[in-house]
Amino acid sequence: MSQFFQIHPDNPQQRLIHQAVDIMRGGGVVIYPTDSCYALGCHIGDKSAAERIRNIRGLGAKHDFTLMCSVLNEVGTYAKLDNPAFRLIKTLTPGPYTFILQATKEVPKRLLAPKRKTIGLRIPNNTIVTDMLNSLQEPIISTTLILPGDEYPLSDPYEMRDILGKHVDLIIDGGYCGLEPTTVVDLLDDVPKVIREGLGPIDLIEQ
Repeated sequence: MSQFFQIHPDNPQQRLIHQAVDIMRGGGVVIYPTDSCYALGCHIGDKSAAERIRNIRGLGAKHDFTLMCSVLNEVGTYAKLDNPAFRLIKTLTPGPYTFILQATKEVPKRLLAPKRKTIGLRIPNNTIVTDMLNSLQEPIISTTLILPGDEYPLSDPYEMRDILGKHVDLIIDGGYCGLEPTTVVDLLDDVPKVIREGLGPIDLIEQ
């Protein structure tokens, strides 16, 4: 059965943050809150944990994962950024946006979109996630916690425990998260393109 941590959304208990990161470093799959929906996450280097997430979500091999990053400089490690992309991401983050970018060699090949070698990256505006990322010192492989056949993500941590308690290693109750996903912005070409309009406003993207 998974562990269950109640972490304060504004003043996270650092003891629990470090325990959560230790679980992730040890190969664990963690459910955690973000600035959009609850998500499933694991350590970037853990192939087995990523496969467990695919099985929970019912995802095929072609599904794109997102890398949760703590700061913009970290995004530059895992994706190729030109100056316009850098400025746009700096303006919009931290916030509920996922950016599609050309990946660097630092990203494991198994996480890349086939053929295009692209990756989604996020800098979330959520204190719990930020503290976890700062402790981990690496990105978190992430995907929204929506189960096969469901229209909306799970939002109640106690329901998550009932449904997924035997399939994940830790559930973090960090308060209410919404049901609306991030806005996804394609930055592969010269002109940014919104490919999914979600929680993040698009007025600064489409000008």
